[in-house]
Amino acid sequence: MKLWFNLLCEDIEAQMQFYRALLGWPEAEAIRSPIYRALRHEGVEFGFNAQPAYALLNLANRMPDAATQPPPVTGFATFMLDTPAAVDAATARVSALGGRIVKAPYATYYGQWQAVLCDPEQQVFRLSAHQAPP
Repeated sequence: MKLWFNLLCEDIEAQMQFYRALLGWPEAEAIRSPIYRALRHEGVEFGFNAQPAYALLNLANRMPDAATQPPPVTGFATFMLDTPAAVDAATARVSALGGRIVKAPYATYYGQWQAVLCDPEQQVFRLSAHQAPP
C-alpha cells in the first residue's frame, strides 16, 4: 500500500517549496499540473492542490472562510524522521522557511520526540522520531 496525502492550498508552488526545503523530498515533476504539485519519498506522495480543486472534488461548499484566522484544524500530517536530532534540526529551520513553531520538540507520553508546527499557510503538521533523546 502507498499513502498519498494532499493539502488544499492557496499557493501550491510556495507550499511545495516549503516542504521540499524542510524535508528534502524531491518533486514528482511528471504529475505537475496547473492545479497540482507533489513531493514523493519512499512510497509517500505529499500533494498540494490549488483552490480550483475544491470544485473539482465537489467540495466547494467546504472551502475555508478567509475571515476565520487561524483556520480550524481538522487533520494534520506527521512526518516520522529518523532521529530526535533530525526533529530538532528540521524544527530549527521552520521559521526561516516561513512556518511557525506551535510546540517545540518534547517527549510525548508514548515515548516519541515530537514538534507541532505550522506551514506558511497555517496548516498544522508534526515532526516526530520514534524515540526521545536519552
